[in-house]
Amino acid sequence: MPTVEFLPSGLSAEVPPGTEILEAIRQAGIDLDASCGGQGTCGACLVRVVAGRVEPSASPPAGEIDTGCVQACTTRVLDGRVTVEVPEQTGREDGRLVGEDAERLPLDDLLPGGWDLDPLAARCLLQVPPARLQDGLSDLDRVERALAGLSEEWSAQEVVYTLSAMRTAAEALRASDGLATATLIREPGRLQLIGIEAGNRTSSVHGIVVDLGTTTVAVQLVDLGTGRILATRTDYNAQIPCGVDVISRINYARRAGGLEELRRRAVDTINRLIHRLADGQEIHASEIVSAVISGNTTMIHLLLGLPPEYIRLEPYSPTVLESSPLRAAEVDLEIDPYAGVFLSPCVGSYLGGDITAGLLCTDLATDATDISLFIDIGTNGELVIGNAEFLVGCACSAGPAFEGGGIDCGMRAASGAIERVEVDPETGRARYSTIGDVAPRGICGSGIIDLLANLLLTGWIDPAGRLDRSRASPFIETDGKRARYLLVPAEESPTRKPIAISEAGIENILRAKAAVYSASSLMLAQIGLAPSDLAKIYVAGGFGRFLDLEKAIVIGLIPDLSREKFRYIGNASLMGSYLVAVSGEFRQRQLDLARRITNIELSADPAYMDQYTGALFLPHTDLGNFPSVAGAVARARARGRGSANG
Repeated sequence: MPTVEFLPSGLSAEVPPGTEILEAIRQAGIDLDASCGGQGTCGACLVRVVAGRVEPSASPPAGEIDTGCVQACTTRVLDGRVTVEVPEQTGREDGRLVGEDAERLPLDDLLPGGWDLDPLAARCLLQVPPARLQDGLSDLDRVERALAGLSEEWSAQEVVYTLSAMRTAAEALRASDGLATATLIREPGRLQLIGIEAGNRTSSVHGIVVDLGTTTVAVQLVDLGTGRILATRTDYNAQIPCGVDVISRINYARRAGGLEELRRRAVDTINRLIHRLADGQEIHASEIVSAVISGNTTMIHLLLGLPPEYIRLEPYSPTVLESSPLRAAEVDLEIDPYAGVFLSPCVGSYLGGDITAGLLCTDLATDATDISLFIDIGTNGELVIGNAEFLVGCACSAGPAFEGGGIDCGMRAASGAIERVEVDPETGRARYSTIGDVAPRGICGSGIIDLLANLLLTGWIDPAGRLDRSRASPFIETDGKRARYLLVPAEESPTRKPIAISEAGIENILRAKAAVYSASSLMLAQIGLAPSDLAKIYVAGGFGRFLDLEKAIVIGLIPDLSREKFRYIGNASLMGSYLVAVSGEFRQRQLDLARRITNIELSADPAYMDQYTGALFLPHTDLGNFPSVAGAVARARARGRGSANG
């Protein structure tokens, strides 16, 4: 079989003739982004063939023909030895994101008044009477009676036992004269007893909560005995090289072995974070006895190894929306193998459990009169409008632009990411600040929004996203019909490479913001409301806490409303998952929410494209929708025309 050697790593793989180079790269254990899921449409998987015979089935991008570059996903290995140079992947050097330390949640604000800690898993101390001759009771019968004596609620529930608990029960009950610790998982209508240990072991009981995002994964470690969050860790979703959005990953899952690879990558990401958390708190991962996982519908399908392709095919029917509790061993989580794994219920193909979890952090479904809007902005945009009487939701494909994907110099919100930008109206030079106040490595979502807003307000860009070529500026570079804006010259960059954003990258931002804004406009129109009818707008998402509200309105990402109406709630999916882990009331509230939301499929509504097209400008084709911005935009355009004429 042909051998494919990869430079500069020196790794290699033996593959049958006709194998795509991308598959050989995977077999060699190398990560290479294939943003479109290996469909040959994004050009992200360019490699250079140094030696050997290959057969491209698609033309390389313009400008790459003479360099030996091909797309790895559409080029097959023929025979003999092949040597391929794989470019170094950037933007993931440290494998960590900003904000890893836990922010202590304001429990008194989030949980109902007078709440009792009611975690999904608990360890309780039992005094189990000794066995007596002819009492007719087994060891487990006596454990069950002791449990019933602790709680009237528990006495009415069925108790079931894992084989592991049954195997340890006899010795545990006799080792300490009947003093034993039972580890319980609360499930609907029953208690699952997963462990019985001798003596008092109630001081250590832990759970994890997980936000399984398309781009990033966040995991919190919770002390279930006190409800205290011990730490938070975040990392990039290891599925990214297989596609940057859910559609590309659905496509990738159709490849031979693709679904299992995606499942394993998701599980590996979560397990890596679990071990990082456990090591940091000096506990063993086996002491973690429950998990709550929230994610969009596709991410949950991929985590469970369920075929996701029917999510994107009409009539858009997923395999599961509400799952029964699972065991950790079934999902391959490296915690107690019998730990309960609870998945936040989804609503539709693209409205997932991350949203039903996030809504728990708002009063959207509990306010009887005021109507509010919830927007979660990430790789996918999910929106819900309503109050205590009705809830309507939808999802749109924003793409990864707000998290740095599809942007020439884009990166996630990590150290060195440009997060704030000002543009000199006379010279066009950018003044910026970076996360961590270190040398710039790229620009993240909040910085991109800042940049576009300032370019617009200073007249260096027009509403269609085209850079102004008529004014002389060393920071606008042209190449034929295309231009790019130079943020950081090469001599100021630590990599000695310029940091710039092209008009193609700007187009990606326009498409992303248009998807979010048009989705909210369409939902409001369908229920006969105007933006001014909204009492509050909750903004959630990975970059929401860094978002400059004014700049987001300038580019037309969110409605132009009174600023007092906006509420930032950060990673609401993670916060909501925490509430589910510690509060029975919120567990029931989440189920009720999921069953109440009316899901709108935007792709089935012909009016959506009209809304979307109108939003493909800065801030919008109808400036009447953005009264606070219209005057500033007009003045900026006049300034640009005046400078060019002068």
